[in-house]
Amino acid sequence: MKVDIFNFDLDKDLIAKTPANPRDSSRLLDLSDGQNIIDRHFYDLPDILHSGDVLVFNDTKVIPARLYGKRGDALVELTLYHPLNGLSWWSFIKNSKRLKKDDVITFYTSEISASESTFQAKVLEKDHEDGVLIEFLCDVDSLSSMLQTYGAMPLPPYIKRDKPLKGLWNPYNDKEDYQTVYAKYEGAVAAPTAGLHFTQNVLDRLSQKGIEKIFLTLHVGAGTFLPVKTDDTKDHKMHAEFGIISEEASQAVNKAKKEGRRIIAVGTTSVRLLESAADDNGVLHPFCGETNIFITPGYRFKMIDAVITNFHLPKSTLFMLICAIAGTEKMKQAYAHAINEKYRFYSYGDSSILKCVNKI
Repeated sequence: MKVDIFNFDLDKDLIAKTPANPRDSSRLLDLSDGQNIIDRHFYDLPDILHSGDVLVFNDTKVIPARLYGKRGDALVELTLYHPLNGLSWWSFIKNSKRLKKDDVITFYTSEISASESTFQAKVLEKDHEDGVLIEFLCDVDSLSSMLQTYGAMPLPPYIKRDKPLKGLWNPYNDKEDYQTVYAKYEGAVAAPTAGLHFTQNVLDRLSQKGIEKIFLTLHVGAGTFLPVKTDDTKDHKMHAEFGIISEEASQAVNKAKKEGRRIIAVGTTSVRLLESAADDNGVLHPFCGETNIFITPGYRFKMIDAVITNFHLPKSTLFMLICAIAGTEKMKQAYAHAINEKYRFYSYGDSSILKCVNKI
């Protein structure tokens, strides 16, 4: 399938740099009936769902995976995206051409200069496609706290933030904003952004209406931001991400499906993990492992009836996925409406709810 099918024009002014405040005041494009396009706000979500519906959330927690470092006089910006073990991580590094095997990178912040820093990593390997493999030069038990001290939230490349300079005041609150209110298990290096709109008030109203909440975990990787560089989807390589679905969660989803209740995925990450763990009969199984599932139009969904999701990049794997869910022409129509109505796009942008029209 040609990648150009999934292209569209977007004014850069529509790319959100900060989230809506409060979170649930963001706009919600409602295509939940599969036909009509209705403009709402996210706080309307409990009113348009049905008692008995099941929302499936991704409760991964984003780690501060963006690091700024020095190797000699060379400055590098590093984003962790996939762990090999407790201390070794594959990463994408700006200015990586200045690095070679066994180089040591020293990390710094706006408060801690490189000369004062005790946090370092060694370059183990460089790969044209997979980036740079590094090993942190600290013990495993202290790595999490070191990342909290030295790391920044791994915002996508279209959200610009200043590099840390000594004494620079940071006006943004990304460590809180780029995290869902229900985040629980550390490991993601990108937020499951569909969940950023939920507030405790919305969650409480969902419970009051009799809407069930089920949680799974997919540690989102920075590969989710990578553009599709091939001309055909069959040539694109998806990066693997680690996910877990418990026995309890799988049983709850299967019970709801048997009872004819709607399964609504909160985010494309939840969709991908549900579809990875389902068999051809539409039965969900417990899951613990990696998935690199790549869903494009023509795929028939085994688990979901709808999805809540943000607005995605042109020619991205995520836009392809929602076209598979709701239909390519319908999504082009919906995106044209959203652009015309000045919806805010991408990770900090507005939301949508889409009916799945391609099911087994």
